[in-house]
Amino acid sequence: MGAFGPLRERGFALYFSGQVASNTGTWFQNLALQLVVLESTGSAQALSGVTVAQFLPLLVFGVPAGRLADRMRPRTILVITSALAAAVAAALALVVAGDEPNLWYIYALIAVLGTVQAFDRVAAQAIIFELVGRAKLTSAVSISTIAFAAARSIGPGLAGLTFQALGAPICMLLNAASFLLAGLSVLLIRPSSMHPRPARSPHAPVRSIDFLRDRSISTLLIASVVIALLALNFGLVLTATVNLSYGGDATSVGAVHALNAIGAIIGGFIAAALPRVNVRSLILATSALGTALILNAAAPTLSLFLLAAPVLGLGIGYYHGVLNAAAQSSAPPQAIGRLMSLVTLGNYGMAPFGALLMGWVIDASSGRVSLFVGGLAALACTLLVAIRAPKGD
Repeated sequence: MGAFGPLRERGFALYFSGQVASNTGTWFQNLALQLVVLESTGSAQALSGVTVAQFLPLLVFGVPAGRLADRMRPRTILVITSALAAAVAAALALVVAGDEPNLWYIYALIAVLGTVQAFDRVAAQAIIFELVGRAKLTSAVSISTIAFAAARSIGPGLAGLTFQALGAPICMLLNAASFLLAGLSVLLIRPSSMHPRPARSPHAPVRSIDFLRDRSISTLLIASVVIALLALNFGLVLTATVNLSYGGDATSVGAVHALNAIGAIIGGFIAAALPRVNVRSLILATSALGTALILNAAAPTLSLFLLAAPVLGLGIGYYHGVLNAAAQSSAPPQAIGRLMSLVTLGNYGMAPFGALLMGWVIDASSGRVSLFVGGLAALACTLLVAIRAPKGD
């Protein structure tokens, strides 16, 4: 039950509820955009363009976002990014309202939103220390990953129904409203209740390059890059697998993501309950993820794919919980923003390249093959961590 401790903190509970709302709205937008693009083009490569536009800005702005999060209160950053993201989502609603939406307008607005979220994602990680302090940091970081899973447990299913009943523009407007709710939840957090991070020392500054030179942290970053590149393109892979390989409709797509999320919630809480998390904890996390990916790749029918979806979700939730907790526990508080910007680059900055690669794999073979490739990559990272991460870590 100690894993639930951070949720008893008013500030963290507000932050967590806002993240659930925001990520739920994001699923409305993501699923609607995926289906709009697939219905317009019938191409996984065209769908990969959405991912490229969304995450490429992280490669450009990820490191500056980390520096900003260590110089400026993350609470302030989150309020600003929530308002900007709501405005972009509303603009997307106008673009997709036409009978033949212009893909280039869609890509451009998604790129703007990706730029905003580059700063939002890093600040959302940096604020956790200030909400709970050092003692509850590991559990809080793991629990924060559950916000994504909780959103996926309800977002895709509701998004699929909303898309079919009301259309893509309503999905975008609901996402805009969710960003505003997230900003409001952060505004309600009392600054006086927060734990200040130590100030940066001008005499012994912590630089991003110092993390890359650390054997343990660099191992974590390498594993996150490889897995993000080859194994975590689920917005593309799961949607394309259900739609193109199994012939499923929007409801089936939503069901797969929702069942996947149920497992991810369980995996996240398992990670939060761990008494201690370090880089070597990734050995079990990456092996569980790899095994789950291969199990899903082996499903010959949509029914069996749906049955295996929670197992994959458990592997995803446990991996993300351990990865983020291990990263934050490895950084001094005054440099959490910079390290988490590197982790964010690994998790999301590789998404454009992974989407292009997996889009090509899916078009050339099938979504099941792309899942198998991801499983092998995750198992390879298990060996990497076991060999390279110091045993004393």
